[in-house]
Amino acid sequence: FGSMQGGSIALDMGGAVEDLEMARPGYGKAVATDLSKMNPLARCVISMDKKVLSIIVLFFYSILFLLGMKTSGIAACVLLICAAMLAFSVWLARWVIARDEGTDKMIQVSNAIRDGAEGYFTTQYGTIGRMSIILTVVIYITYMFRRVTPEQEEAGMSPGVLAFLTSLSFLLGAFCSAVAGYVGMWVSVRANVRVAGSARRSASEALQVALRAGGFSAMVVVGMTVLGVCSLFSAFYVFFGVSQGTVNIDQIPLLLVGYGFGASFVALFAQLGGGIYTKAADVGADLVGKVEQNIPEDDPRNPAVIADLVGDNVGDCAARGADLFESIAAEIISAMILGGTMAKKSNISNPIGFIMFPLVVHSLDLVVSAAGILSVSGSASASQSSYDIMKKGYSVSIFLAAVGFVITCRTLLYTEAAPGAWMYFSMCGFVGIACSYAFVFISQYYTDYKYSPVRRIADASATGHGTNIIAGVAVGMEATAMPVLVISAAVTAAYHLGKMSGLSDADGNPTGGLFGTAVACMGMLSTAAYVLTMDIFGPIADNAGGIVEMSDEPESVRAITDELDAVGNTTKATTKGYAIGSAALAAFFALQCIHGRSLGLPGEPLQHR
Repeated sequence: FGSMQGGSIALDMGGAVEDLEMARPGYGKAVATDLSKMNPLARCVISMDKKVLSIIVLFFYSILFLLGMKTSGIAACVLLICAAMLAFSVWLARWVIARDEGTDKMIQVSNAIRDGAEGYFTTQYGTIGRMSIILTVVIYITYMFRRVTPEQEEAGMSPGVLAFLTSLSFLLGAFCSAVAGYVGMWVSVRANVRVAGSARRSASEALQVALRAGGFSAMVVVGMTVLGVCSLFSAFYVFFGVSQGTVNIDQIPLLLVGYGFGASFVALFAQLGGGIYTKAADVGADLVGKVEQNIPEDDPRNPAVIADLVGDNVGDCAARGADLFESIAAEIISAMILGGTMAKKSNISNPIGFIMFPLVVHSLDLVVSAAGILSVSGSASASQSSYDIMKKGYSVSIFLAAVGFVITCRTLLYTEAAPGAWMYFSMCGFVGIACSYAFVFISQYYTDYKYSPVRRIADASATGHGTNIIAGVAVGMEATAMPVLVISAAVTAAYHLGKMSGLSDADGNPTGGLFGTAVACMGMLSTAAYVLTMDIFGPIADNAGGIVEMSDEPESVRAITDELDAVGNTTKATTKGYAIGSAALAAFFALQCIHGRSLGLPGEPLQHR
């Protein structure tokens, strides 16, 4: 991609140099973009007149809002919050894009990263698109030969109708996940050079630009997840005439599983493809640069550096977003199924609150995370690192989430059958929130340079490669113990709190245990947008450090980006642990959904063996 000659960078990226000549130093404007290198759908949207695009978006959103109004006031409120928070994400993107891009060399390096990421996504999404069509046909055929439950037969849900709706849900889930990942990447590859440019002025500005760029991607991921599930639920509610009594409302969440399939399908490609690419590029760049040539990291003489920086965006940014998109979608749908099933067993006359509860919690997530993002300011000092500053924003988000959780439980989960149930479910939510905070602290402890595990590995490196590997593997194994204990304690506590809620079936058996674990998982994910913001901060800061190094900036600028890069490694590790923990909780009650009749297996509950 590039080589260093006489202190200047020469790149050949098929038009990047010509684009660079159109840019003027000191302007915060984007370099003229070669639209031919972009994804066809993105190229079409960007080329469209903004007024026409606004009218189209407003038209379709009006239809969704009308469907939400016909479903319930809760669904309409969720859709309004999603609209407001997606608008907030657009404001974040415009704020970031308005920052100065820095020097000509910075712009040139950024263009190379941008072109590489666009090329990767064009190839990957082309493959995903073709395979999704094949898998849609497979899903349709499978559902055509699948037996329906007695309840579905009474409602007129034939195998053909279920096959069509599940296939449609699958495509919508895959599309929303792909859009969320691509849009997040689109901003991150434009934010990196602006973080580098901001580092030339102050550490505080660089931190704020990187965090708000990550906030945009996080808001889009969570917002698209909630918007897709809520829209699909509302459409099915109206289509099957639930308000007329033709179909029981607890049957509608069962039709949403295809959406989770689609999200999982894209996440599989994004995580495996992006993860393998970024690690291969990272290791390759280090081997050829540090080991073979004995030159510094991100040195402009090393052509593999650009591939490494591209990998940060496609692996750590878009892939993590797709992973959490899938986790949140699966958790919402499973919790909606459990809520409807539990309400039915407990003879609750109007179960809409229990079914819509997961969607309300995650719309609340958007609001509290936005408040946390806006609360972050200041720069690192001897007494606090950039990570400490970001954790203050996380503390704001988690406090607001706890308050909002109690209000939501009292509003939606209060029932005359068990007047105190909402308090127990609130405590289940607090268990999940505490679990979330514990995961953030555990991840920081084992990956932050301020604490002893990282320092022990650094000390072991002084005596050779072998001791470095042994110390690293030992710390890695040790780091898995506490998360397992935390998850085990959270599942056990939430299950028993749910059983104590007072909800029971006709025989007097408690029914709230599994829903308690679902509420705990929702509590853990009630600040998912802010945690994802901190994660995407990592690759953006890493890219900014590479751009500064390749642009031959002064050491003072590199010192700022190095500190942000080090913090970014911790935030990326935090989100990996957070995603695994939330997936473990979600998997627990998802398996319980499969165990019973919740997913409508041939009409008979699975037997214990």
